[in-house]
Amino acid sequence: MLSSVMTCYSPLLLPLLLLGIFGLCSSFKICAFNVQNFDDAKSANFRVMHTLTRIVSRCDICLLQEVKGTQGNAMKALVEALNRYDAYHYKYVASGVLGRTPQDQEQYVYLYRNETVELTAQYQYVDRKEGNAAVFSRDPFVVRFQAKETVIGDFSLIPLHTMASDAIKEIDKLYDVFEEIKMKWNTENVMFLGAFNAGCGHMTRQDKANIRLFSIPGFFWLIRDQVDTTVGDTTSCAYDRIVVHGERFLKTIKPYSAQVFNIANEYKLSKERVLEVSDHFPIEVELKTKSSGQLQAPVQPLLLIALSVITSALHILPSTSMV
Repeated sequence: MLSSVMTCYSPLLLPLLLLGIFGLCSSFKICAFNVQNFDDAKSANFRVMHTLTRIVSRCDICLLQEVKGTQGNAMKALVEALNRYDAYHYKYVASGVLGRTPQDQEQYVYLYRNETVELTAQYQYVDRKEGNAAVFSRDPFVVRFQAKETVIGDFSLIPLHTMASDAIKEIDKLYDVFEEIKMKWNTENVMFLGAFNAGCGHMTRQDKANIRLFSIPGFFWLIRDQVDTTVGDTTSCAYDRIVVHGERFLKTIKPYSAQVFNIANEYKLSKERVLEVSDHFPIEVELKTKSSGQLQAPVQPLLLIALSVITSALHILPSTSMV
């Protein structure tokens, strides 16, 4: 006759139970991705859409650049794919078509999870022309979000996709956008993100003296100069960047979380498959949540004490079994 033995406790059960009670440390991810000519034809490619859906579904907010097409069909297809793929419900907000020439025109688009973040304001910055030409090739489309579970709570995002030849002037001009948003919305919790072309020959060490986001204190560049955000073998450049303003915002960033998301390595894709999606890699950063940023410090010692005391007590007591 077969019999089964059920031990009433296991040393492994207690840690799992306490982890369930206290919860795992969570975070809030903001991403930016130059998706390179994302239009109707590209959105009809199943392999591209599957990879793009996997990328965006990792993020609470994802800024896309180089979104093309006036009808918005590509974005509608992506949102539908996301809402089928993930348990979260995704929304998006898009700028109008921006760009000096038809070839350069695109939209900034923010995709976000409806359950974790709320869009509270949006503003299309209008470049004040200097001389005969505007500085920005695509004026920043600024948004303000409230994410109640994050430590920072309220923050604004300023995007930028530069023309490589004008990168220095455009990046410097971001300071004027910051000043306008600070006055308009009474906030200094600002993150800048996008394909700045801030690397290799487009921005040198000497150029930084002419960029106010470097020369004026209080701006923190989270993606470093040595990072490669490009896919190709012939380039190794930190074109894509994330910058935050203020030590208060900086302290709410999860340490060492600002990075490139290398989809070739993560998804085991060939270089050719990656280039079907984009010639840039996504970049990302994580914000501390209230559970990870505020509760983690006091909870950890209590958790260790509880584990030590209760585990010792269980080892002293005899175990019982049911046959």
